[in-house]
Amino acid sequence: MNTNMKMNLGTIASPLGNLLLVSDDREQVRALDFEDHAARMRRLLRESYGAYELTAKAPPAAIAAALERYFHGELNALDAIVTSSVGTDLQWRVWDALRRIPPGETMSYGELAVEVGIADPRGAIEVGAANGANPISIIVPCHRVIGKNGDLKGYAGGVHRKRWLLEHEGALTSAARPAITLELPGL
Repeated sequence: MNTNMKMNLGTIASPLGNLLLVSDDREQVRALDFEDHAARMRRLLRESYGAYELTAKAPPAAIAAALERYFHGELNALDAIVTSSVGTDLQWRVWDALRRIPPGETMSYGELAVEVGIADPRGAIEVGAANGANPISIIVPCHRVIGKNGDLKGYAGGVHRKRWLLEHEGALTSAARPAITLELPGL
């Protein structure tokens, strides 16, 4: 665990509300979360880095521009953004696999478990926990993981935002709205 990590905190407007962007001096994204979930973001930063310092600073222009392009329909605009986060081996495997799910596509928790090499039938629960610990919303697209029956399972930013993101990417149409469930993901 790094201690006294120094990072920058900026705010970016989005159609879903303000986003809080935490980046380092190399302009790597360390965290991205919705402003109304700042407490969750700070908890994840504390768990990852121990003591840390945030300095208010405008977000890096390239990252802010990529997010703006994404929200204006250029769905692959986030692919080049460099992220850096602290996690377990399983979390890193899950987060890496999430970045390989193309916009407009979804994967079930069980399918993602197989993708990252978990053969255990309860692997979907482990994948769900890794998803829930993802500190970098949208760029590391945990919103693209859904229940095996198509239900929208929990999303740290709120299931209404998950639905919006999936509709924005073309993975859902507003006419074909799956149910929202809040229980632990199943296979």
